[in-house]
Amino acid sequence: MKREFVLIITVLFSVVAVAQSYSPFIIVDQFGYLPAMPKIAVIKDPVEGFDSEQSYLPGSEFALVDAKTGEQVYTASIQQWKNGKTDESSGDRVWYFDFTNVTQTGDYFVLDVENNLRSYEFQISPSVYNEVLKHAVRTFFYQRVGFPKDEKYARKEWADGASHIGPYQDKNCRLFSEKANADTERDVSGGWYDAGDYNKYTSWTCDYVIEMMLAYIQAPDAWADNYNIPESGNGIPDLLDEAKWGTDHLLRLQFNDGSMISIVGESHASPPSSAHGQSLYGPPNTSATLSAAGAFAIASKVYRSIGLTAYADTLLDAALAAWDWADANPNVLFNNNDNAYNSSGLGSGKMEMDDYGRFTRKLRAAVFLFEQTGETAYRDFVDANYNEVHLMQWNYAYPFEPDNQTTLLYYANLEDATSSVAGNIKRVYKNAMNNGSENFPAQVDERDPYRAHLKDYTWGSNRNRATKGNMFLDMYLFDVDASKTEDALIAALGYIHYLHGVNPLNMVYLSNMYRYGADNGVNEFYHTWFTNGSAKWDRVGESDYGPAPGYLVGGPNPSYDWNPCCPGGCGSASNNAMCNSESIYPPKGQPNQKSYKDFNTSWPLDSWSVTENSCGYQVAYIKLLSKFVNLQFDCNGDEMGEAFIDTCGNCAGGLTGVTPVTNPDECSAAGPGTNVIRTSLGGITVFPNPASDWLTVTLLSDEGYFQLYDLEGKLLLQTCLEKESMIDISSVVPGIYFLSVESNEKILKQKIVKN
Repeated sequence: MKREFVLIITVLFSVVAVAQSYSPFIIVDQFGYLPAMPKIAVIKDPVEGFDSEQSYLPGSEFALVDAKTGEQVYTASIQQWKNGKTDESSGDRVWYFDFTNVTQTGDYFVLDVENNLRSYEFQISPSVYNEVLKHAVRTFFYQRVGFPKDEKYARKEWADGASHIGPYQDKNCRLFSEKANADTERDVSGGWYDAGDYNKYTSWTCDYVIEMMLAYIQAPDAWADNYNIPESGNGIPDLLDEAKWGTDHLLRLQFNDGSMISIVGESHASPPSSAHGQSLYGPPNTSATLSAAGAFAIASKVYRSIGLTAYADTLLDAALAAWDWADANPNVLFNNNDNAYNSSGLGSGKMEMDDYGRFTRKLRAAVFLFEQTGETAYRDFVDANYNEVHLMQWNYAYPFEPDNQTTLLYYANLEDATSSVAGNIKRVYKNAMNNGSENFPAQVDERDPYRAHLKDYTWGSNRNRATKGNMFLDMYLFDVDASKTEDALIAALGYIHYLHGVNPLNMVYLSNMYRYGADNGVNEFYHTWFTNGSAKWDRVGESDYGPAPGYLVGGPNPSYDWNPCCPGGCGSASNNAMCNSESIYPPKGQPNQKSYKDFNTSWPLDSWSVTENSCGYQVAYIKLLSKFVNLQFDCNGDEMGEAFIDTCGNCAGGLTGVTPVTNPDECSAAGPGTNVIRTSLGGITVFPNPASDWLTVTLLSDEGYFQLYDLEGKLLLQTCLEKESMIDISSVVPGIYFLSVESNEKILKQKIVKN
C-alpha cells in the first residue's frame, strides 16, 4: 500500500447523520419472517430478573424500515400485552408491533421512531429458513462417529480425523464386562455422538432415525441434496443420507437372533479424533430392540420409496427379527452407568426404560410393521393396547410424550387401520389440543407474551418448545381438524420465532449462526469437542473459531444449580475456587424464561443442564422448521432463482449483484463476515477481520461513512471516510461488533472480531 494514498484517521465522534442505536429490547426473529404469515416484533421492559435494573419506555410510533434504503415502509402504534401486566414466566412487560401487512421480500429492521432505537436486521422472504435448516441438519455430520471431518465439508475451522476407530475402539469393541476377551469383539462403528458426550445410546439413536423419517414423510419437498456433506449430489436428499449413517450403525448393533446392543460407551477428548480410550458396549436389552424394530420398519418404507429396494428389504428383515426377539424376551433389562449392574462409567445418560416405556416402543414398532407388512397381528396389538397410552388415558396432549402421541396419530391415518380406533384417537387428540388451559386455548389467550407458551420449564426446554410446535402441526398433518390449519401454522411459527430470538434474552438458541443471519446467538455450549478453555473451539469471538454452527442448545432451566459439592466441599481449595469462578445468576434465581446463561463451564458449575445440545433436541427442531422451508425460492427470494449462500455466508450470484466467494481461505467460522480476511460489497472493502488495532476501508467513490456498534447496539465509533482510510480501533476491547460502511448508495454491514 502506498502511504501517500492512505489517510490515517483517529476515529472522530462528529455526527454526519442521525445514527440509530440497536436496542436489545426491540425483539425480532433474527433470521426473519415468511411473507404470507404474521410478523410481530416484541418490545420488552424488564421488570424482574437479572436485567431488571434496566428499563425501556417505548415511543408511541414504530416503523418497519428497509435496511438498504432507510425508507420507513410501514408505521403503526404498538399494542400493550395484558394492559401492562408483568409476565411471571419472563419477568417482562411487553408490547407488540404488528407489521404483518408488509410482504415484500427484503432486509428490514424495526425502529422506535421517537427514541431512535432499532432492532436487529432480518429478512422477509419465502426462503428465509432454507439456510437455517441446512445448518441444523449439518450438525449431525459434525456428530458422526468414525467419520473424518475433511476440510472440504467441515471447513478448516472444524476439520478433524475420524474418531474412535483405533485399537480397541469401535471396529473391535468389546463387551463392557469382558474388556480383555477378544471373543466379544463387535464392529459397532458409525452412529452419532448423542449430545455433548460421545456415547451412543441405541434407543435414542432409533428415535433420531424415526424423527428424520417422519420429517421426510411430512415434508418431502423441503430437503435438498446440497448440504455439503460427502453424500451431497448423489440424487438422494441429504437428510436421508444422514439418517442412513444412523441406520447403518444400528444394523451393526444387531445380533443374529435379532437382539440389539443397548449402548456403546466412548472415550472423550477434544477434538474427537484425539480420544483413544477403549470403546465398550452393553448387552442386548428389550427396550433397545423394540426401538430398533420401529426404526428399521419406518426407514424401510422411506428408502423403498426412493428406490433403494435392496436396502429397504434388509431393514425390514432387521425389523422383523428385532420384533420377534423382543416379543419373546419382553423384560430383558440393562442399566448402564449403574453400580448395581457393575456398569459404572459406561455411558452418561440412563437409557433403560420402565414398563410403560417398553410398552410404547412396542406399540410404535407394531404400527410401523403393520404398515409395511399388512400383517393383522400387528394391527391387533395396536387395537388391543392403544388406550393404555397416556394421551388416551388422560385426554391430555403434552410435549413430554410426543413420540407416543405421534405413534397413535400415524396409525390413525393408515389406510387399513381399524376405523373406530382411528376415529377415537383423532377425537381425543382434537379435544386435548382444543380444550383445557394448554395448547390452543393458551395461544388464543396469549398466555405467553413471547407467543410460544410452555407450561413447564425443565432441562431441555428448547426441545419441548420445538415439540409443542410439532404438536400444533400434527392437527392438520394427520387430518385431525382441518379447520385449525391456519391456526396451527401460526402457533407453530411462534415456537420457531422464539428459538430464533423472540424471547426475553433476544437470543438465537442456535450456535454460531452469525454468518447465516443471527445477530445475537449461542456463542458456547457444553460439548466435549467445543470444551471450555479450548483455544480453538470454546467461545465465538474469544477462541479461534467457536463451536460449529447450527446446534440447538438445551435452553432455560430454572432447576439449574451448581454441583452439590459447592461452595466448599469439592475436594480441594482450587476445586472450591472453581465454584466462584463466574456468576451463576443467571441462570439461577431467575424467572423461568431467563434461566439461561451462555456458558459451557463443566464441573462443578455443571452448565450441561442449561446449554448442552442433544440430537433429540435437534431432530425436533429440524422436523418443525422443515414445514416452513420453500426450495422453489433462492436466498434472494427469487422464484427458481440461482442465488446461493456462498462460502462466507453471503447471498450471492443470481440477481443479487454480489460476486460469490468460493475460496474458504477467505472466510472462517465466527459470523457473517467474521474472520473474513477481506470482505467486499459494491466497491466497499474492509479488512482484516479479525482485526487488532486498525481496520482498512477502501471505496470506489471519494467519500463514505463508518459506524461501529457493540452487540447491544451501542454506537461506539463513527467517522467520515475517504477513498482509502485506516481506522484506529485500538481503544475497543476484544469481542464481537457490528460495523456499517455506507458509500455510493451501498451499505456493507457485517460482524467483526476485535482481537
